[in-house]
Amino acid sequence: MALNLRGGAFGAEVKKGGLNFLAIGDFGTGAADQKTVAGAMQAYAAKHQLKPDALFLIGDNFYGPVKEGFTIESKRWESDVEAMYPANVFPGPMYAVLGNHDYHDNEGGEKVQLAYAKKSGVRWALPAKWYRLDLGGEQPLLTLICLDSNLPAVSGTGKDKKTGKPRASMTAEESAAQLAWLEAELAKPRAPFTLVMGHHPLYSNGDHGDTKALLEAWEPLFEKHQVHAYLCGHDHDLQHLEMEGKFTSHILSGGGGAKTRKLEPADRTMPYGKDVHGFTHIRVDGEGLSFAHYGVDGGLLHEFTKRRDGKVEMG
Repeated sequence: MALNLRGGAFGAEVKKGGLNFLAIGDFGTGAADQKTVAGAMQAYAAKHQLKPDALFLIGDNFYGPVKEGFTIESKRWESDVEAMYPANVFPGPMYAVLGNHDYHDNEGGEKVQLAYAKKSGVRWALPAKWYRLDLGGEQPLLTLICLDSNLPAVSGTGKDKKTGKPRASMTAEESAAQLAWLEAELAKPRAPFTLVMGHHPLYSNGDHGDTKALLEAWEPLFEKHQVHAYLCGHDHDLQHLEMEGKFTSHILSGGGGAKTRKLEPADRTMPYGKDVHGFTHIRVDGEGLSFAHYGVDGGLLHEFTKRRDGKVEMG
């Protein structure tokens, strides 16, 4: 499988037909690296005259405790979300999922993020811990299924180092309800392409590695119902993995602003992986579902297209 690596400012001309989305995960620090990636996304959109249909926010939307208390009125909503990704550049919705830091860093932080989505006039879109969207109008091109990957076995193990309390996560009842819902939604009619988004990876060659509980719970459904791609973060890097004999492609976009970590590659097919800050441009039309990782200089790092029949075309 050929590897397509390109550098230079903004690379080649970007295709803009169909639906276009920009994705980032592990971004919500409010610090210099988040600002740099956000600036790169704005420059990329301006350079290519691109108005993304939406942003995909892949979790760890807020790092660290908010001293004055995390509420829907917290100043970080303006500084780290609204102004960081301005509406004049990114007018579409911000479809979000929850990461482990969204549960752990502020007590009830996941509830605040759900509540903020109900405010009038905001682009933040988190209608529930798990939800489905069919995007593209009357004849949708993409079924987007957003999941909460913070299962008790994934995010709820151990205790908080500061408080000594058990780590927050979904409840066992929520996890079971989500799994039943996922199976039911995948069995329904869907758009030509299906993308599932969650924070934790199923497979990763990054610092955290694979997530056993998700592999056991979700991968059989992904394969049975031919989910084209799974988009996640958690590991602070950019990756693309293809697993031998598996239909689903795995894309990690965890370079949105938190400190990057070195990869620890396993002995398996990995078309791309690098511990860099950056973002991902996702484009879908009737012919394919395409992913392109970009660095903070706007240079194209890696791209591929997933066809309806599951074939992967590099570059």
